[in-house]
Amino acid sequence: MLKPEAKVISNDDQGTFCNAVLAPYAVKPHETKGRLHKEEESARRSPYERDRDRIIHARAFRRLKHKTQVFVSNEGDHYRTRLTHSLEVAQIARSLARTLRLNEDLAETIALAHDLGHTPFAHLGEDALRECLKKRGTWFNHNEQTFRIVTELEQSYPEFDGLNLTWESLEGIAKHNGPVTEMGDKKLKAIHAFSEQFDLKLHEYASAEAQVAGLADDIAYNNHDLDDGLRAGFFTLDDLLELPHAKPVIEKVRAKYPGVKEKRLIPEVIRELIGNMISDLIAESLRRIEKIKPKSADDIRECGQMIIGFSDEYLEQDKILRKFLWNRMYTHNREAQKRFKMSNVVKDIFECFIENPKCMPER
Repeated sequence: MLKPEAKVISNDDQGTFCNAVLAPYAVKPHETKGRLHKEEESARRSPYERDRDRIIHARAFRRLKHKTQVFVSNEGDHYRTRLTHSLEVAQIARSLARTLRLNEDLAETIALAHDLGHTPFAHLGEDALRECLKKRGTWFNHNEQTFRIVTELEQSYPEFDGLNLTWESLEGIAKHNGPVTEMGDKKLKAIHAFSEQFDLKLHEYASAEAQVAGLADDIAYNNHDLDDGLRAGFFTLDDLLELPHAKPVIEKVRAKYPGVKEKRLIPEVIRELIGNMISDLIAESLRRIEKIKPKSADDIRECGQMIIGFSDEYLEQDKILRKFLWNRMYTHNREAQKRFKMSNVVKDIFECFIENPKCMPER
């Protein structure tokens, strides 16, 4: 029996489809600025789908499973790692992009890549490595390390170093938190050096898709740190009643499910909190979009401000949440000894590799 032939969508058809579905200010795959090393694009996948797939298959992405957020891996099976966090960020970014009629594939790609350069032990490990390098007159920044991984350190292709991602993905990885304006800053020399070859317009803001990915990160780690902290016993739902944004949610969930154990209520509370953050971000972003009325992705880049963002009211609540997490979990006495040990592990490994470079694992 003959199988029907699959119809491949041409670039023209893809452009027509994207123009019909995506907002005018979204990034269109058929308008990509291309790759540093020229390649023939796929007939089946958009350039950003290919970028996403390259990140998922990268060695650096697989290594994220060993890197933790707050808790070390031997403390339990259910605490988050950089890998699970990246998947959660990608899910939130894709959902936001769909609602805002942005390019979902590009937002997902940037979200999946955003933590590739992180050290073990979260920001504690980064601080320890930075301290080691500072003594040698250099610097470490996990965002720049992510950029080095995708442009240089991954070596899976015979034609080039790195993953040869599209301009739009690289722009988003470099600038998802805002412009890189300090052109003479040696701390970000890898990004500046690459931009001299393939101008990423570092002084401008990134695409709306990149901004979505950056803020999806905030949504994920704030709420998932709350989730992990509750499960680890650093605080209870009653303790969260002091947080203005959490109090009405907890009261609503408890009223809806009377008599249900707190452990079963935690996931519902976290879902509600995530949903509220997403709703706030969408409403505020649409308000800003309506104000500037962008007609293209470049209008977003050139407008001189973040277009995707939270309301002022939520940002005030976020400050309270971050202070709560800092005092009740990140700097808890119970963690002090472990933090000291984790910092020393990074420093000891660094010194070992400096003295014995052959001990370093293969890339």
